[in-house]
Amino acid sequence: MRKTVEVSAEELRESLDAAARLKEELKGRDLRYYIESYGCQMNDHDAEKLSGMLQACGYSPAPSKEEANLLLFNTCCVREHAEKRVFGNIGALKKRKENEPGLLIGVCGCMMQQREVAERLYKRFPFVDLIFGTHELHHFPLLLSRSLSGERVLSIRESDGEIAEGLPVVRGGSFSTFVTITYGCNNFCSYCIVPYVRGRERSRSPENIVAEVRTLAEQGFREITLLGQNVNSYAHADDGVDFPELLCRVNAVDGIERIRFMTSHPKDLSPRLIEAMATLPKVCNHIHLPVQSGSNRILTAMNRCYTREKYLGLVRDIRAAVDGIELTTDIIVGFPGETEEDFSETLSLVQEVGFSAAYTFMYSPRLGTRAAAMEGQIPEEVKKERLLRLNACSAEQLRAGNQKYVGKSGTVLVEGFDRREKTPMAFGKLTNFKMVYFPGGEELIGSMQNVKITGTQNNSLIGVLAE
Repeated sequence: MRKTVEVSAEELRESLDAAARLKEELKGRDLRYYIESYGCQMNDHDAEKLSGMLQACGYSPAPSKEEANLLLFNTCCVREHAEKRVFGNIGALKKRKENEPGLLIGVCGCMMQQREVAERLYKRFPFVDLIFGTHELHHFPLLLSRSLSGERVLSIRESDGEIAEGLPVVRGGSFSTFVTITYGCNNFCSYCIVPYVRGRERSRSPENIVAEVRTLAEQGFREITLLGQNVNSYAHADDGVDFPELLCRVNAVDGIERIRFMTSHPKDLSPRLIEAMATLPKVCNHIHLPVQSGSNRILTAMNRCYTREKYLGLVRDIRAAVDGIELTTDIIVGFPGETEEDFSETLSLVQEVGFSAAYTFMYSPRLGTRAAAMEGQIPEEVKKERLLRLNACSAEQLRAGNQKYVGKSGTVLVEGFDRREKTPMAFGKLTNFKMVYFPGGEELIGSMQNVKITGTQNNSLIGVLAE
């Protein structure tokens, strides 16, 4: 077990002191920021930390890009065409930068941890003021100070990563939020760039996690999602706490009513975790369990370290133990060397499991990964055709699975409401992650409501407030 390295108190204080100095220096100026964040929930939570540090520096959030004088692009490099999209959005700012020389433009996140990509952006867009990678997040006030003084900053630190506790955070919601428990990844799936841009796996101490959850409960949050690239492998070297034990400790925090977690890797899903899900009352009956492929041959090429048979066995064990469990998944089509027979095995697995939702993607090469250099790259038109068939199969399973809820009731945590309908529709999730729409307004947001399911639509359920 690798020992976690935390950022020293002195290093963190230096960064926070820089934020305090900037706030004093910038006092009286109308400084507004806008963060455009791409990718996963980890990136979204990083954006919350960036917001916290910016507000500590004296900035306030802007309602739109046009009203901001600091634009920060928090990038992702996992999905296809991510680089083109980011480069296109930044290139479109050239004219505005010429007209507003005081506009500060920064780019950060996973894509910028790839030195080759970051240096290409630095050369191509000389009007970008600040570029930094994932391992520099806690240094942001120091980097911003240099940028505001007129220096053009490019900062990428090659590191397995550390953990910075105590950074200011501005949460995006008031009743549901994220708590990161692990950073990085040790799995090195052959298609995945994450270990190269997020570093090796490291776990936060259980004391720090529980303290954060307790503070969130005191602030009125009712639901938390524990985040990590692979939460199942959470392990803290100092005291031997694993993920099921961490769930027990978080479950004991007063005020928190729902506990979710993502993402889980099948190879590390233990019987103890299934038992924790079955017995801990606050842990939701939903698991996101990426399968990626139904073919053992492709799973081996992906370096997923489990078989189709093991995955299906886990599904059976989870469903036998956890009442009302729903499973969601990720699937990649068109991985190098995938034959029609391999793809058919993926379709048959989807039909056998009946996922509540499947997030499906065409394989796209990621710079620096083993799969990018593999022979047998699949033509784009074949990948598109397979994706269409997979999505149709997933949708059919979803529709069939939704029917069993009609006539039943459940508790919904209301997340928002949709004004577009003739009758305003509130929406939120059951504990098992099923989205439900029902007549209701803004006043219900953040509350728990008992809803009777009366029908279904494409990806969700329809209901009415129950007696």
